[in-house]
Amino acid sequence: MTEKSTPTTAAPALLQSLNAAVVTDAIQAAGCAVTAVEQDGVVRLHSASHGIGFQVLWGNPIAAGEYADLTLSCPLRVQGGTLPEGVLSSWHRSKRFARVAQHGDFVVLEMDVVAAGGVAPAHLALSLNLWTQMMGQFFLHLRNYKAASEAEGAAQADAPAAVEAAVEA
Repeated sequence: MTEKSTPTTAAPALLQSLNAAVVTDAIQAAGCAVTAVEQDGVVRLHSASHGIGFQVLWGNPIAAGEYADLTLSCPLRVQGGTLPEGVLSSWHRSKRFARVAQHGDFVVLEMDVVAAGGVAPAHLALSLNLWTQMMGQFFLHLRNYKAASEAEGAAQADAPAAVEAAVEA
């Protein structure tokens, strides 16, 4: 009995590490421009999505210019210095993948990308697409939360008048 051989498409080689060239290609594939700046022998990548800048923070080094992971980071200055209470916890209850932290007057949206153990190039590309979606969703979350907070505040301000009217009736 003879076995039939079927043509197979070779799977793309897994990325065992991340570097500036590979990440630049993935960011560009997600539709964003990238600026590479070398500082102290390390290539730093800066980009933007939805008109807001973000940066690549390299994680654990494997070799010179090669990393096991990275963090995509978008620091935002809080206008007025404070966020409405609950905006960060509301984000974390409703979203996955990207986290938010407040550091003084800054709110930082971050997402980790890990290549340790090997990932397909398509996984990296998908991660960068997901990041740009998370950025857009976070900006929408901030706008909607502010609008909801203002509407809630107005409703609470009207509550005493409504209670008085109900008591008088």
